[in-house]
Amino acid sequence: MGILNSTGCTSVWGSTYPYNPYPFPWANHLFQDSPSVAMGVFEGHMAKMAEGFKAVRMAEIELAGGFKKEKQADFFTYFDWKKFSDEELRLCPPVVSIGGDGAMYDIGFQNLSRMMMSGKPIKVLVLDTQVYSNTGGQACTSGFTGQVSDMAQFGKAAQGKEEVRKEIALVGMAHRTTYVLQGSISNATHLIEGFIDGLNSRRPALFNIYSACMPEHGIGDDLAEHQSKLAVESRAYPLLRYNPDKGILPEECFDLEGNPAIDGDWPSYTIEYVDEQGNAQKMDAPLTFADFAVTEARFRKQFRTAPRDAWNENMIPLAEFLNLSAEERDGKFPYIWAVDKKNRLIRVIPAEPIVRASEDRRNFWRMLKSLAGIRPAVDTKQIAEQARAEFAQSLMAQIAAIAGNSTPVAAAPPRIEAVAAAPAAPAAPATGDGEGYVAPWIDSAICTSCDECTTINPKIFAYDQNRHAYIKDAKGGPYRDLVRAAEKCTAQAIHPGTPFDPNEKDADKLMKRAAKYL
Repeated sequence: MGILNSTGCTSVWGSTYPYNPYPFPWANHLFQDSPSVAMGVFEGHMAKMAEGFKAVRMAEIELAGGFKKEKQADFFTYFDWKKFSDEELRLCPPVVSIGGDGAMYDIGFQNLSRMMMSGKPIKVLVLDTQVYSNTGGQACTSGFTGQVSDMAQFGKAAQGKEEVRKEIALVGMAHRTTYVLQGSISNATHLIEGFIDGLNSRRPALFNIYSACMPEHGIGDDLAEHQSKLAVESRAYPLLRYNPDKGILPEECFDLEGNPAIDGDWPSYTIEYVDEQGNAQKMDAPLTFADFAVTEARFRKQFRTAPRDAWNENMIPLAEFLNLSAEERDGKFPYIWAVDKKNRLIRVIPAEPIVRASEDRRNFWRMLKSLAGIRPAVDTKQIAEQARAEFAQSLMAQIAAIAGNSTPVAAAPPRIEAVAAAPAAPAAPATGDGEGYVAPWIDSAICTSCDECTTINPKIFAYDQNRHAYIKDAKGGPYRDLVRAAEKCTAQAIHPGTPFDPNEKDADKLMKRAAKYL
């Protein structure tokens, strides 16, 4: 490949003599200009490639029966990269523009936007640190609400960054021309698959990657992968892919694979602590944005610990607090669980900016699910039963009133409420007794505890006491998750069976993929 680099950490750190991670033609340019320079380099590079492909094509025509200038002259006169076959285009080393969030989100955004609208299959790698790392740590539009940095200080007038985060993935989608990947090093499979798809696309590709910046985030030098994983799991940085070649509607093009607990607002995690009697205990808690933020120094001023003797009934877990209306929140104080140095439970109170940031991250996650077509299913059977019961109760009240056994009252109309069900309602029982249904199973004895399946869907998969995976609930998610887990299982221990719901999206394609694991 050929790389056009925006001045920043990718040059100051990446190209420090005598070490260089770029074993390709590499050029550094102004902070904001690398997408524009990449466009020029791409056109020049493709002109040279076109000369070679043109010569090969003309030779093939001659060998097949003769080149007729009067018939083919115009075609070869205007022969350029747009006329390349897929095979020819894949032989062309890609032109890649690299920069940080400052170069791509803000100062050079107009160059990035123009490149995406051009349709040229240039690939852009954005290293998103949520701050201008190389020039002093100034606030950036990719940063999170409540983040404290240069030009977004914490004090009486303001408490860190006030704006919500700009979502460059949605901006890329709005161009309708570009393959978009939002990824993290914490999920290498998702990242590499996304890179391959984007590099092979005839479109521009935008790779937006969460990039931990140790000094500006206030984390240890060895915690890049750990914090990247926390960012994904807390909905701070959801994984997504958008491929306009897959359809017209957003749900056809959007893909949220790789995120944990896709059907819920927050994943859960287990806290291990010591109780007042010194006994080891465990509890499950939702992993919110605040649980991620409390682990980094850039948010540290936004938290305080509540003394145990100050705990009271007006304190509510943050995940529950966010579901309350403004009136219901009055007089209530949100908190998250943590442990102190002695591993005892403590309650940590987030400041108002972190509460807003957590609400924003939850709402953005809900927006992504809606775009991807992931919506709560409606349990029609339960609705019908509820309606019948309420109607019968109302009818009995009317009969009693007419008979003089009670004061006549106007019967309220039956109230029907939508009830959330599992993302894919089963069409057959989990035992495998349904017609044509084969239940999923795992050869647990050969499980390597690689976490691939439990990361994909912890409602379907779980570990037993020996850290061997088993099927916890075959109805806990779509058939798609079973197939993906089988494909990623390093021991090939997972057998996905057949779909509960034969009408699940892409069921036929999923069955073909699953055939080798049945």
